[in-house]
This record gives sequence, structure tokens and C-alpha cells, in this order.
Amino acid sequence: MRGKRGRPRRRPGRLLADGAYHSRSHPKELRARGIEVAISRPQQSHGSGLGKQRWVVERTIAWLHQYRRLRVRYERRADIHEAFLQIAGCLICLKLLTKEESFC
Repeated sequence: MRGKRGRPRRRPGRLLADGAYHSRSHPKELRARGIEVAISRPQQSHGSGLGKQRWVVERTIAWLHQYRRLRVRYERRADIHEAFLQIAGCLICLKLLTKEESFC
């Protein structure tokens, strides 16, 4: 009997989450699947170390959302959407590089 088509799904080795996901059932289920869990407690201070790693992703998504065509996906074809993502990434890098040159 065959399984699903395509590459087999890979599970993440570690999961980082904020206090909204803190409960007894979530970590239990994830540990049963072999996933290491790092979930902050709801009233824990920001110095816990979890935000240092998540902040990079949230910042990048915020940078991409400043471009209207990426905020709401209008394109049906994935290759066109990916091309707009690459253009946005290039524009973000260009802005950062020109900003650094002005400080020199």
C-alpha cells in the first residue's frame, strides 16, 4: 500500500511560541511527536530569550508587508508571487545598503 505522493513531510526539531500557546495539552502533544518545545509563560518577562529568535521573522514579514502586492496575494500563479517576493527582497536590501552608505 502506498502513501501520499511527493516528498515525505519533515517535522521541525524545535518549536518556539509566545504565551498565547501556553497550556498543558500543547507541549504534551508536541513532545509525544518528538518536537522540543519552548513556550513562554503568559506573565513571563521579555528577557526570557524566546523573543530574540522570533523577532527576526516578524521583522522580515513586516518589511515584506509594506509592499501592497505582497500584503494581499492577487496572483494565482506561484511563480509570479515568488518573483514579487524576490523583487521586494532586493528593494529591502537596496534600502539598507543605501542607508549604510550615507553614514560613511
